[in-house]
Amino acid sequence: MRHFTFKQSALILSVVFFMAMTETSSAQTSYELKAGWKCKAATAVSETGDKISAEGYQLNGWQPATVPGTVLTTQLNNKQVPDPFYGMNNKQIPDIYVTGRDYYTYWFIKDFKEVKPAGDGQVYLNMRGVNYGYNLFLNGHQLNDKVLQGMFLRRSFNITKWLAKNGNNRLAVIVFPPDPVGNPNGGQGGDGTIARNVSIQYTPGWDWIQPIHDRNTGIWDKVTIEKTAGVRIIDPHVVTLVPGVRQSSGVQKPATIQVSAQLENATGKAISGYLKYNLDGKAVSKKVTLQPGVTTEVKLKDYTLQNPKLWWPNGYGQQNLYHLNLQFVTAANKISDQKNIEVGVRQLTSEWNAHTQSRQINVNGQKIFIKGGNWIVSDEMLRFSNARYDAEVRFHRDMNLNLIRVWGGALIERPEFYEACDKYGIMVFQDMWGSGDCNGRWQDPKKLDDQATRRKYPDDHALYIRSIEDQVKMVRNYPSLAIWCGGNEITQPDDILKAVRDTIMPALDNTRWFVDFSNSLDMSKTEKGTNGDGPYGIQPLSAFWAHKTYPFNSEVGSVGIGDYESLKRIIPEKNMVVPEYDPATHKESIDSVWRYHTYIGYDDFIDKYGKAKDVRDFAEKAQLVNYDQYRGLMEGFSSHMWDWYTGTIIWKTQNPWSAMRGQMYDYYLDPNACLYGLHNGSAPVHIMFNPTDSTVKVVNNTFANLKHLTATVKLYQINGDEKPITTLFQDINASSVADVINIRKELKIIAADHGAFLDLRLTDDQKNIVSDNIYWLADKYGQYSGLNEMPPSTVMVSAKQVAKGKIAVTLSNPKQAPVAFFNRVSLVNPTTKQRVMPVFYSDNYVSVLPGEQKTVVLDYDLNITKPKVAVRGWNLVEELVDVK
Repeated sequence: MRHFTFKQSALILSVVFFMAMTETSSAQTSYELKAGWKCKAATAVSETGDKISAEGYQLNGWQPATVPGTVLTTQLNNKQVPDPFYGMNNKQIPDIYVTGRDYYTYWFIKDFKEVKPAGDGQVYLNMRGVNYGYNLFLNGHQLNDKVLQGMFLRRSFNITKWLAKNGNNRLAVIVFPPDPVGNPNGGQGGDGTIARNVSIQYTPGWDWIQPIHDRNTGIWDKVTIEKTAGVRIIDPHVVTLVPGVRQSSGVQKPATIQVSAQLENATGKAISGYLKYNLDGKAVSKKVTLQPGVTTEVKLKDYTLQNPKLWWPNGYGQQNLYHLNLQFVTAANKISDQKNIEVGVRQLTSEWNAHTQSRQINVNGQKIFIKGGNWIVSDEMLRFSNARYDAEVRFHRDMNLNLIRVWGGALIERPEFYEACDKYGIMVFQDMWGSGDCNGRWQDPKKLDDQATRRKYPDDHALYIRSIEDQVKMVRNYPSLAIWCGGNEITQPDDILKAVRDTIMPALDNTRWFVDFSNSLDMSKTEKGTNGDGPYGIQPLSAFWAHKTYPFNSEVGSVGIGDYESLKRIIPEKNMVVPEYDPATHKESIDSVWRYHTYIGYDDFIDKYGKAKDVRDFAEKAQLVNYDQYRGLMEGFSSHMWDWYTGTIIWKTQNPWSAMRGQMYDYYLDPNACLYGLHNGSAPVHIMFNPTDSTVKVVNNTFANLKHLTATVKLYQINGDEKPITTLFQDINASSVADVINIRKELKIIAADHGAFLDLRLTDDQKNIVSDNIYWLADKYGQYSGLNEMPPSTVMVSAKQVAKGKIAVTLSNPKQAPVAFFNRVSLVNPTTKQRVMPVFYSDNYVSVLPGEQKTVVLDYDLNITKPKVAVRGWNLVEELVDVK
């Protein structure tokens, strides 16, 4: 077992602390059972659940447990296994396929205080997610009559009559792993049999993650106690209708609000009262009489909201939310139950775009060009928190993206994820469970069962359908939820697809587009009548502009390792070995730890900047490639918006484990240059350079026609000498792309020998910068030879605290100086000099032209005293700057 250094232990503890921040309860009548759980391997417990949940049973030898969490999370927190995110440690953890399921079968116990209520009072135990099967016992009584199965199914138990008279209660839960657990044989989803369960599919491993050895067994989601009077509100549903084509500002025509909910009368008598809500100061109510022991669907009358403040996707308008408090009030004017809902007033529609031959997404009547990222889960061990969700989704907002696709081999995301997406304007393309790799789209020698058998997965279709129905109810009120998808790259079995598409969706959520699978012909179609996804590896920048892929590409991506500081968090010093690319074989020789962490190659793209001297040099040059790849990807797709494409979704923008591919920030929330290349290339109004024909273009991805813009085009030689080309006035219509000028002739003269810098700038009639974009151009041989000849930077750096948790860092470059090229700004701990995370930078990897300055604003919510700012660049040795 590996022993942690102090620095590594501190990093692990800080990340775990960040993910485990205490969450506030949604209402005074509900609270989470979180701290104080105990657990023990079931093989070490001889007593039955009725005995161990009874008063007086001693928990000698039981260990602290992490709930919500998995067995592996608890083992890690108890220092029984090494950190699986570092080096080859994950291989030291026993795999359930070898140990057998009993090894990861665990008892979990929680003692809690709750007095049996008087009168009509009711108390419920809510389990939001357990993987995979479980039995529950409370105070010596079993709450279920048979093993409850399924990872994705909320369950609620009325425990009123089982509460202890003295208020001292004990809950005991035995959790059984999935069955089968799957053989982690190197296939996508291992041998595929994990998909026979209604469970997460990637846990036996994928091409971007190693096996999770307990298969996420455990009480992985929240356990709550909910208190009501006799009538309980279940799964309220809010629908907003916004007819017509709307603008993102100005006076709005009315919108319609529709509210319904199930009401459950848990008593033995009839109860009368009112289901009512208040929205924007207006009350809506309906009188209801509920018969004993019944559950009834109640629909309130439609409410017309005058001049609504609308919810818009990121880049198109504000993310306005209304607070709706839904209550059931008895005839005696007592609140029996209430639910608080944040309502985003918007209407989603979709249509087939005949020109692009792909689906077009509309919000409030306006077409939205989709710029998205694929998402797995926040953490492979399902250690979720509000704070981490907020940080990760905020990064997507900062990349100027407007959609996250939640991939089908994982899960339907948690409400807290959707709350962050609502806040930041990120629409969600939500896959249901299933992936072509496990579920039989392709023949695969790694799979245990044949293709036809795998097409019938999971084994229990009824459980799958019930789970989908439940999860739809859980997340359907979030305005960010935009698209439902039956699965990743494959349809569900026919009976499941029919139930979901034709029954569940029309009945429970008919306001969103349902596509049967992620690269369906209903999603997009090429001229040959086919659809697909990719490519996934590194590409020449010209490919993004000139090679037409799928009209709404659900997965396309490139490389994405972090810098040297990021690599040190996961790779031991002895494994810091530079990958070696062989141009003859087009293969790369890589270290075993890099391979284990699923590194994919940069081919000869690093060598264009000069052969890497060591891993630090390699990682720094990789950031130049990262920035160019993702800026180029989004610029290329945007240049053809509404002509070739209605959208694209990057594979992928984050990792739930310390992988070395497909990430704009690492697992520890440290961004790399991919993020800022996307931030630049995805900007709503953007001036850009087409490398295939040397044309400067402007894209306007907003609803407004833009007038009286000024486009300025300049070239800079490597030594910093300015070569102006032109200044032009430019108008551009809403949702369109326009050519500015072709500069092929100028490039041939200035960039041929050593390369050059190309500065593109768009300003408004008040001379405010609307878009600023600096490219570094190769010489006539395709090499960046001039960059290695650059004089040292003389940029001056200052940092000033402008508000609590906000620092402005200004980089000032003197006249007659070289370009201050590709500067990374970092917030660091003043004692350790190590970078702190998460910090949100208004921009990064910035270049400053001679005689100009740029300011980067740092935003953070961390308990750090007198932080320092580090700045390093291509031609700048790292500087540490005090914050004034």
